[in-house]
Amino acid sequence: MSRSQPLRILLAALGGEGGGVLMNWIVEAARLAGHKVQATSVPGVAQRTGSTSYYIEVAPLNHPETVLSLVPMPGRVDVVVSSELLETARVMAAGFVSPQRTTLISSTARFYATAEKISMGDGRYSEENIRNTAREMAKSAHLLDLAELATRHRTFVSATMFGALAGSDVLPWENDLSRSVLGDKRSEAGFDAACSSVRGQLEDIDTPTQQARDDPRSRAHLPADLRGLPAGLADVVALGYERTVDHQDTRYGQEFLARIRRLVAAAPTEDHRAEQALTEAARRLALWMAYEDVARVADLKTRPERFEKIREEIQLEPGQTVVITEYMKPRAEEIADIMPRAIGERIMRRVERGGSFPLLGRGINVRSNGILGYRLLRTVAALRHIRRRSYRFHHEQAAIEEWLDLMEQSLPRDLGFAHALGELPRVLKGYSDTLLRGKSAYDRILARIVRPAVQDGAQAANAPRLRDAISAALADDKHTQLSSLLGDAPTKPAVPILRRKSA
Repeated sequence: MSRSQPLRILLAALGGEGGGVLMNWIVEAARLAGHKVQATSVPGVAQRTGSTSYYIEVAPLNHPETVLSLVPMPGRVDVVVSSELLETARVMAAGFVSPQRTTLISSTARFYATAEKISMGDGRYSEENIRNTAREMAKSAHLLDLAELATRHRTFVSATMFGALAGSDVLPWENDLSRSVLGDKRSEAGFDAACSSVRGQLEDIDTPTQQARDDPRSRAHLPADLRGLPAGLADVVALGYERTVDHQDTRYGQEFLARIRRLVAAAPTEDHRAEQALTEAARRLALWMAYEDVARVADLKTRPERFEKIREEIQLEPGQTVVITEYMKPRAEEIADIMPRAIGERIMRRVERGGSFPLLGRGINVRSNGILGYRLLRTVAALRHIRRRSYRFHHEQAAIEEWLDLMEQSLPRDLGFAHALGELPRVLKGYSDTLLRGKSAYDRILARIVRPAVQDGAQAANAPRLRDAISAALADDKHTQLSSLLGDAPTKPAVPILRRKSA
């Protein structure tokens, strides 16, 4: 090492990702290379809830006067290696990344923070802002999906982090020496893949989602009239079609496309804002039509790809077994949702009267990869075949049709209002009490703002109020802000009544 100052390395990871292992690898490699090294750590607790920081200083043995520090100082870190994008933002916010000296290596993988998950709306932090900031703040930035590389080679992200560090050419020893301390073939494979990616000057690797979004083949199965839509809109429609078919059947996917045609026909396509309004409406329509009931949840929990993903995530070795236990707490409302309309309505009326049901509302554990548990869940998943006759299906379709009618009337009048109306189904989310509160907010906004505005032809004047109401509904689960904005009190959604035609 020719430099007289120590090499300062800061590792940022999440609890359970092997950050301590990576620190030990670097320390061992440094000692084998004949350098003096010092490392300290501040471990976190569990994944995503605890950040872990490891600080390493490496100095040449022929500089005995060099004093190694125990803690990193803002603006004086030479290398930052981060296992996750939000952790990278945390390190940058703390001032450890400097445009004059810091080489930043960050995984683009995301593990959502608790604050992001509990938000009533879309609480995700902007990944694009973090990427752009990383490129501006660092002397050099290498951004790549280290978690995906680790999964591909069946190893841990610590191995790919070490490979990316080696590939950046900042370590004062040969890469073969770093590789020699790993000890197993899979870690070496992950190390080599990350090292090659960084050496190839790949500052940003497209995620599979982005590749699919850029791939016109994802729209190939759309009818010709919809395939000719603007690329962004057509992609959303194609994904919506796939989602609705997966949720129910091909006929249901065709119903989704028919509803999209209604919206496209009503929109003034010569206005560039129409694409944004239609894209948002298509996204919300697909999510609404593919609502999650007990049959859908049971189906998703028993798919082979889910079990395979779990085996890959825990790095299951030959001869090892894994037990997957699902905690379930079925409620009367969830049972009513999938029952035929008449039965579902009777169940909900009993719920309204405060009646109870045996075996419901109690937590149970089901082993989804066991014979009995798997068969039980597949039986529940088979209820999708009667979904069209179910209580919730008819209630949701009626609500969707009304929303579509309002969209058709609003699109040619005011695109700002139509765009906001397209976002209104965002408040319908979750299940159980959360879903009931969302339906209450939806009904109140529809009754107090949307229906009067459409009836009076006053969409333009009410667009800002509609946007404010949606934001207020997503701000808190008790809808305090929404009540203040609307000037009313929360109401409980009424049980939809089955109307029978008289003979």
